[in-house]
Amino acid sequence: MAYVLGFFAADGTMRRTNRDTHFIEFHITDRELLERIKNTVGSNHCIATRDRADGWKLGYRLQIGSRQWFEDLSQLGFTPRKSNEMIFPRVPEQYLADFVRGYFDGDGNVYFKQHPRSDRDTLVWVFTSRFTSGSNGFLKALHEALKKHAGVAGGRIATKERGFELVFSRHDSLALYGFLYNTIPHGLLLERKYRTFRRAVGILFPTVEHTMRVRA
Repeated sequence: MAYVLGFFAADGTMRRTNRDTHFIEFHITDRELLERIKNTVGSNHCIATRDRADGWKLGYRLQIGSRQWFEDLSQLGFTPRKSNEMIFPRVPEQYLADFVRGYFDGDGNVYFKQHPRSDRDTLVWVFTSRFTSGSNGFLKALHEALKKHAGVAGGRIATKERGFELVFSRHDSLALYGFLYNTIPHGLLLERKYRTFRRAVGILFPTVEHTMRVRA
């Protein structure tokens, strides 16, 4: 459930209607992952398709009506306007990696490509990872948690047009990879991000890849 909470923190919404009904929603373009989330929470609600304009991928939505969920999330500090006001919830250490992986799959990015050096005669691999949020406080707390528990040494928070991002360079991205994917219950991960991480580590740190206890 820690993964689901992390994913909700990134790509979920909560709302209370004028009729005093309470809804929790998850939004994603990967239907398979949303099915896994649905099974994890034991929901029998249908997954709806969301049409998106301008050539964007189809989106999917899982809407769950639950006053109890709404109240539980409120006690953790989440609000209907959570994007700019969100605080980092208290997550027990043994569940922290699952929570962070859920958030990363919703509002994170891993980048691995070759770029020309300044002399343009050779290419260099660029390997970075980042988390985005409308809440600077959330990212600051996340940064501290990763320094304490994931072994990252650097990282910086940058201000963007629509919020903030926490950025890690090569070696900290390696540490993040080991932290996020060391144990993966029930297949709860976004495969394309995992594959990009694994390709980067396999090319840049081949000996490390063979010693890490990660998903095969």
